[in-house]
Amino acid sequence: MQVDPRGLRFGAAVTTLVLAAVLITGNPWLLAVQTVVFVLGAFGAAPYALFFKRFVRPRLGPPRELEDAAPPRFAQGVGMAFALVGLIGFAAGVTPLALGATAAALLAAFLNAAFGLCLGCEAFLIIRRLQPGRIS
Repeated sequence: MQVDPRGLRFGAAVTTLVLAAVLITGNPWLLAVQTVVFVLGAFGAAPYALFFKRFVRPRLGPPRELEDAAPPRFAQGVGMAFALVGLIGFAAGVTPLALGATAAALLAAFLNAAFGLCLGCEAFLIIRRLQPGRIS
């Protein structure tokens, strides 16, 4: 499966805004919503990507190139893991854990949105190269 890289950056921009709002407000419910978005994205049904495909992409035209969907899905899973740690921090009353995990996810989302650097995607590729019997 292939995805439009512009949609990935759009989703990362929205995620950046949501996670920044979590840090500003300290609202665990907003983080819970973003966690659900990460879960859906990890399974190929990213809400922000669907919004992009329906409302933004028609105004931009077709992409020049497409990317493999596996690395961004893995990245969504990594984002989900950080968001879950943040939720655990909020639930346990460990605010530094909650804010630190949220800030880490925010940094990754910002790097993707602003520079097209997907840290989770890069981790996916490194893990694939390290698999035994795999020729890079």
